[in-house]
Amino acid sequence: MKILNKLGILKKTPDEAKLPVDDIPVAVRDEDKSAKQQSFQPQKTWQVWELLMLGAIALIISIGLHFQLNQTPDNSPVVQIKQNTGTKVVEPSPTSTETPSPLSSLTPSIQQRENILGHLPYKEASWQELTPVFGNQNVRLRSSAAEKFHAMADAAWSVNIELVPLSGFRTVEDQQYLFFEVKAERGQEASKRAEVSAPPGYSEHHTGYAIDIGDARMPETHFEVSFEKTIAFQWLQENASNYGFELSFPQDNPQGISYEPWHWRFIGDSYSLKTFEEARSLKKKTSKLKIRN
Repeated sequence: MKILNKLGILKKTPDEAKLPVDDIPVAVRDEDKSAKQQSFQPQKTWQVWELLMLGAIALIISIGLHFQLNQTPDNSPVVQIKQNTGTKVVEPSPTSTETPSPLSSLTPSIQQRENILGHLPYKEASWQELTPVFGNQNVRLRSSAAEKFHAMADAAWSVNIELVPLSGFRTVEDQQYLFFEVKAERGQEASKRAEVSAPPGYSEHHTGYAIDIGDARMPETHFEVSFEKTIAFQWLQENASNYGFELSFPQDNPQGISYEPWHWRFIGDSYSLKTFEEARSLKKKTSKLKIRN
């Protein structure tokens, strides 16, 4: 029913005022929805870009951290190569792990202070105590021994003699190869092999104070008894003691080790002297016995 108000204007009935949304013209409803979607769309697009930017920043940070970690200097011990001794390449670990000793069949304990096949036990120097020797960066000695060797080599050079470092510090693992694997390759008995090579844990080279020296001008004499005929060896006999070095295994040494004119040990400070105290006392005891006889 149509109702006219006092002014003659058509007035909506109460039922018409409460018409549902579906009665609103479609064009009007679509226009309202479109306005709402247009206001929501920019906000949604911005949120997506914001998430993408955050993801990109996180990715860049993770790549940077990964690159930085990979570029950290490797302080692990440097690979030691002993080409002249025929040993395999070994990379000493900064932290040693205990492994069953292959000497178990030869001796109850590698730590016992007693000879094994003529050799004495020695502790392995830590990698941090060692420094490369000038003339062969693969040869390392304790700092005090390396310093004196440099001075000795300079003195020899001044009289036209070129001393070359052949081998220095060796790990127990290095010595295990030299003793057991070479022994197996040559079919030698342990006692025979011990005449020319110490069992692992019993080499002076473990200490960082022992060095094998050669004559750079006569490489054919390296690790050979014929080295004693070189002017380098003659100079060492006369001058090495001035720099704290002595021959470890001279002829007829009390340990029964084969004569090694190339093998020298440093005894130029209190710690090195104490390290070889037992080996040197064997020499003194033998000398006294010879004098008495």
